[in-house]
Amino acid sequence: MFTRWGRFVYRRRRVVLAVMVIALLIAGGIGLGLGSRLSQSGYDDPASQSTQAAQLADATFGRDHGSDILVLYTAPEGKTVDDPQLTQEIQASLDRLKTEHPGVIGSVISYWSTHATIFTDDSKQHAFARVELTGNTDTETLNQFKTVKNDFDIPGVKVEVSGLQPIGDAIGNGMEEDTRRAEVIALPLVALLLFFVFGGVVAASLPVIIGVLTIAGATGAMWVMTHFMDINTFASPVISLIGLGLAIDYGLFIVSRFREEIAEGYDTGAAVRRTVMTAGRTVVFSATLLLVCMGGLLMFPQGFLKSVALGGIFAVAFAAIASLTVLPALLGMLGHRVDALGLKFLRRTKTQEEIESGFWARTTDWVMKHPAVVAAPIVIVMLLLIVPFKNIQFGGLSETYLPPNNPTRVAQEHFDELFPKLRTDPINLVIENADSQQLSQIARAANQVPGFTGKFTPSQATTNGVDVLSSTLVDSMHPQSQINALRAIPAPDGVRILVGGTPASNQDSIDAVGARLPFMVIFVILVTTILMFLAFGSLVLPIKAVLMSALSLGSTLGILTWIFIDGHGSGISNFTPGPLMVAVIPLMLAILFGLSTDYEVFLLSRMVEAREQGATTTEAIRAGTAHTGRIITAAALILIMVTGAFGFSEIVMMKYIAYGMIAALILDATVIRMLLVPAVMQLLGDDCWWAPQWMKKIQRKIGLGEIQLENELGDRPAPVRDREPLTEAIPRITADLTPAFAADAPAPVKPSAPQPRPKPATGGSGGAAAQGGSESGPRATSRPVPVLRPVPEPRPAPVAKPAPEAAPAPAPRPAPVPSQRQPAPAPQPVRPRQPAPEAARPTPQPAPSRPAPTPRAMPWEVATESPAAPESAGANGSEVPRPGRRRRIPETEAETTSGGRHRGEDGPRVTVSELLRKHRE
Repeated sequence: MFTRWGRFVYRRRRVVLAVMVIALLIAGGIGLGLGSRLSQSGYDDPASQSTQAAQLADATFGRDHGSDILVLYTAPEGKTVDDPQLTQEIQASLDRLKTEHPGVIGSVISYWSTHATIFTDDSKQHAFARVELTGNTDTETLNQFKTVKNDFDIPGVKVEVSGLQPIGDAIGNGMEEDTRRAEVIALPLVALLLFFVFGGVVAASLPVIIGVLTIAGATGAMWVMTHFMDINTFASPVISLIGLGLAIDYGLFIVSRFREEIAEGYDTGAAVRRTVMTAGRTVVFSATLLLVCMGGLLMFPQGFLKSVALGGIFAVAFAAIASLTVLPALLGMLGHRVDALGLKFLRRTKTQEEIESGFWARTTDWVMKHPAVVAAPIVIVMLLLIVPFKNIQFGGLSETYLPPNNPTRVAQEHFDELFPKLRTDPINLVIENADSQQLSQIARAANQVPGFTGKFTPSQATTNGVDVLSSTLVDSMHPQSQINALRAIPAPDGVRILVGGTPASNQDSIDAVGARLPFMVIFVILVTTILMFLAFGSLVLPIKAVLMSALSLGSTLGILTWIFIDGHGSGISNFTPGPLMVAVIPLMLAILFGLSTDYEVFLLSRMVEAREQGATTTEAIRAGTAHTGRIITAAALILIMVTGAFGFSEIVMMKYIAYGMIAALILDATVIRMLLVPAVMQLLGDDCWWAPQWMKKIQRKIGLGEIQLENELGDRPAPVRDREPLTEAIPRITADLTPAFAADAPAPVKPSAPQPRPKPATGGSGGAAAQGGSESGPRATSRPVPVLRPVPEPRPAPVAKPAPEAAPAPAPRPAPVPSQRQPAPAPQPVRPRQPAPEAARPTPQPAPSRPAPTPRAMPWEVATESPAAPESAGANGSEVPRPGRRRRIPETEAETTSGGRHRGEDGPRVTVSELLRKHRE
């Protein structure tokens, strides 16, 4: 499947690129309106008792807007809130608010309209107004507040705006700023890092393009979903966080593999196909695992988690789609130009030998020599990091999620301090079908529960047999005991008692997450194990991967608890320690488990690939770690940069996720994947690949195993590198050089004007010009073969490496130059340079037992320039090999490949044997 897709996307690269880019850009244009359609709802369990209480109260009394906006006024120094001038200014401001926004403001109740003492404090320095908005949903109400939020200021009067809608708006604005910061600041930094990874502007820009297109597609898809369900505003930064980071990571893996294939000598079409077969397959498998993890969030009833799950699913899906369509098409169009606009010393792609002798290979060798010494301390330290997680505390969304100096948080805390009985998070008892006696009995039982600031009092007149009693908690962060006590009150026959309010909703949400979290964990682990077994054919590797991911996840949660609950570093990071919203835990589990498994897949894929090619367990571990160590580290750094932008967020929940991802990436990409995994696999030995035979049969039948790549290069010579070759290059002999052997031998050459010969000059390879036929274009290296030819001038010394001794001076009968590996006892005829073999026949070799060394220019080779030849052409019209890529063997016509015959620059075909015979005569 991947082979066919790689071949198709290359052949139809222009069509694929045009269709996908246009579609994703259209989706991005549609998604520009996503922000106005997001809501702050979805944190409650729809099936909980608190939600039922709210629905019954809303159906009976209408939607409760009493806590929408609380406007606190502070009198100037030396005045009170009863000051006539102050009263006139405040009353005029509130009247103007209702006049200018008749469809937005539902009602305004204030101290100056009622003169009720509940609206002012004892000192008469502070008083407030309660502004109720219109709207039947949280999204509509929040949008109504955005319309009037800048119309409360009064010159010379201190005005503080608090309430549910201002807090929700501040959190939403913070998330929008986080998204903007990630897209504006993180993208340039990521592009700069990619430039140093790839060494070129073109290669570095490709993953960034994929990231932008991923965000565009996912945003458009989420905009469509807002027409069918409420989407929480938190979905927007999740799309940017996961989509941008994951798309760039996928782009990094695919571009890196493409450059490796090009460096090995494959042409653009073959490189694209092989890249899709290997890295593309791994991307699809990785995306599938991440989709499973994000899909596990759909098990929870909260709309918040469903919104985040959909955002993550769309981000992962579009990242994989763009990486398998747009990116291969771009690579197919660029070809070798993928390394354009860069620094040569940075963009050089290492060969297999260099990779497997580099830093990561040496590190892995050391780890595998001391596996127990490496594994034991790492496991002990990471287990100790899990210990702080025992102090975890859960709560609901509140003003404490904002920075301590945020104006909305300061206003809410000031209001709660002045009016503790009117806090925005009361406990409500919604009682249905109770008479006055039964209602009094229930109220007396509720007033006996400790932990409230006052008694339960009716907040609404009895309507349709429904009553609402309300009171405020002393500690709204820990309401579980009070809620359980109220729900334990026995209800009279025919009477229904529902406990609701914000604290009860938060507690019900905690209970719902706790009840479904084990099912999500089982689902994710089971599906991940099955998929990894089908991919790798081993039952041990998936179990090991799950344990490693669990160890990484537990350590990360312990670190986060130590920071955000225990409060270490809260002053530096500008947040207030406190309970976390419980929905963050399954979200973190899905993201972190998915990312850690993602890196495990990339690492194990290269190990299994090496194993399929016949490597031992030790060799496979070494090869897999060496090939992925640099790429995984670069991918982790990219994600750290993206999440680091969210680390500066003003929202505690975003800080929590960003810090968690940074900690997990540092632990996972370095300590676990590069140290612990090789050590554990070395300890397991060949048992790493174990699975029952019946399971292996199923795996082979389904056919999801690692693809075993064939070497399609045959016996082609290795790519030319920017370094000194080990052997000298042997020049070819043409008919144009006949006078050099026998001046008196007639040669049937075509009459032509003699060409001026350049003076001897030392080139980059130490060669000098000599008398003989000229060649058009730069000199192309040739296949080394034994040669018998005079040396007109002494050969200069090589530049970097010692070369064989110079050939003797010309003589009437020159002795043959012996081969470096097998001396020739007698002069051998020089065979011409063989042309490139066609696909249907093997490459001809001069001797099967003698490998062709890397060619090197000789002093007598001619390098004259010809204006008619292109600058990139070699001696036979072949392309000059570039550093870091395999030299292509040019296709040669049949007439130029006849046994040992060459066509001279100025004459007909002459065999080398004829030249030698004439020279002897």
